[in-house]
Amino acid sequence: MKCNELMINFITGVLLLGGVQYFIRQLSVHVNYGRYVDTQRAFPMVPAKAAWFIQELPSFLVPFLLWYNLDGDSSAANNFLLSMFGGHYFQRTFIYSLLTRGRHSPLDIVIAAIIFCTMNGFFQGHYLLHCAIYSDAWLTDIRFILGSIIFLLGMAVNIHSDHILRNLRTPGEISYKIPRGGLFEFVSGANFLGEIVEWFGYALASWSLPAFSFAFFTLCSIGPRAYHHHKYYLEKFEDYPRSRKALIPFVF
Repeated sequence: MKCNELMINFITGVLLLGGVQYFIRQLSVHVNYGRYVDTQRAFPMVPAKAAWFIQELPSFLVPFLLWYNLDGDSSAANNFLLSMFGGHYFQRTFIYSLLTRGRHSPLDIVIAAIIFCTMNGFFQGHYLLHCAIYSDAWLTDIRFILGSIIFLLGMAVNIHSDHILRNLRTPGEISYKIPRGGLFEFVSGANFLGEIVEWFGYALASWSLPAFSFAFFTLCSIGPRAYHHHKYYLEKFEDYPRSRKALIPFVF
């Protein structure tokens, strides 16, 4: 398969412009998921475990199939960068989805997530396997090293924060409690912060506009959720720590 530069440039632009639009939309409207689901809607609901597994799977499976069917070999740097992307979604698909105790998700949200994950999985996989050219020397480049470290730190924060949130509930419980421990001592959206840091680390490690566009879209899509969660906690709990910020420790 040859590099489709037109597609790469188009999707990069879509993610950058779409991220801005999504960010602006969320300033006034909650995404219809989790605690913000409109229970009066007649749309079918999907159990949380099934929803997360189904919607995250394409982001792991599509790049893997592209790699498996690759004509020729890719460099060690290309494979490492692809494994960073795939590693995140392996964890989200096969571990997080089985452990989650979240609420059911509306079917339309699940379908939208499947479409996005399929598109982005192909986009990132195609770019890394058919367009980007990294020599083995890239593995010692300071951008790759720092980006990889940032990615791993973000992933650790994301997984640990999800663990804290998950253990606030007993199986079958759907009530919300104040999260404590880890970066939750500083921000209300520690899990969101971890994922944002992950993808900006990935963008730095790959030093590419396609990776940056995805990191930027992630910031614009889940950054506002951290802000909405922060407002929710402050309104719901009188004893919620007022020193906490929404997303960035000590800043915002």
